[in-house]
Amino acid sequence: MVADGIDGIRLAVTAADEGLRLDQFLVKRLPALSRSQAQRLVRDGHVVLSDGRPKPALAVWDGLAMQVFVPPPAPARPAAENLPLAVLYEDGDLAVIDKPAGMVVHPAAGHASGTLVNALLHHVNGLSGIGGTERPGIVHRLDRGTSGVMIVAKHDRAHRALSRQFQERQVVKEYAALVWGTMRPGTTLSQPIGRDPRDRKKMSSRARRTRTAETQVLETESLGGVSLVRVRIGTGRTHQIRVHLSEAGHPVVGDALYGGSRRSVPPRLAALSRLQRPFLHAATVAFTHPTSGGPVVVHSPLAADLQAVLDALRRASGKPATGFHP
Repeated sequence: MVADGIDGIRLAVTAADEGLRLDQFLVKRLPALSRSQAQRLVRDGHVVLSDGRPKPALAVWDGLAMQVFVPPPAPARPAAENLPLAVLYEDGDLAVIDKPAGMVVHPAAGHASGTLVNALLHHVNGLSGIGGTERPGIVHRLDRGTSGVMIVAKHDRAHRALSRQFQERQVVKEYAALVWGTMRPGTTLSQPIGRDPRDRKKMSSRARRTRTAETQVLETESLGGVSLVRVRIGTGRTHQIRVHLSEAGHPVVGDALYGGSRRSVPPRLAALSRLQRPFLHAATVAFTHPTSGGPVVVHSPLAADLQAVLDALRRASGKPATGFHP
């Protein structure tokens, strides 16, 4: 960054960034921006280049200078709704909440209400505006069918600091998943993934444009045809865990999009018929506090619907009622 004055944020491309797409360069230099937000700034005329016409896909070159005008965030438009929401940790800078499965994170087409944002506006006092009017406080996301821990920023400084930690892969995120087959602990899955060229709803390693992704299998518990696994992700790509486990031959149980749903199961796995969503839960998040600089570790107990299935599977397989704790 060169300067940040009344004329906007001035940036200059160096040799280290040459060849990046313009939107990628903006996200790298301004970590609080998401890729879609950077693209929107370019398309809306908020990025002015010293040479050439700005386009999101433009490859930048050494010496190119630009001014970026980030509009001030408008007040959040979604209405506050008194929806059930557990707050696991909260202080003046941030909150860590326990997102229920089935809840969409932010308003979008077909989901104008009943979202996590609507619940946050009721339960959390103050939210950052960097995410825009539709995504106040949202630093990262979970899939609709995934339950568990999410970090929410209460002001823009915290939002920028937390976004930078995600960008630099300093946030530890661990999940519990039930998968088909038997997996061994210590496996690392690292196929780059991107949008599937044959199905735009899916992600895959077959995409033309991929991004690095890493999923580590830390711990496993075999339950007679399925395995409970604890995984840690070093990156946060869309559907990353679901894609990596599926392409490894162990799709998440109940995940219809990636081959994890089966019409019939043996009697010992009858409890799986209770699942109404993929067995995937964000169990732990660990990060550095944006103000104190101290470590913060927050754990979410396995969601009740998943715990009931797990307990039944352990009984059916003759395993102790408590194997490893997701």
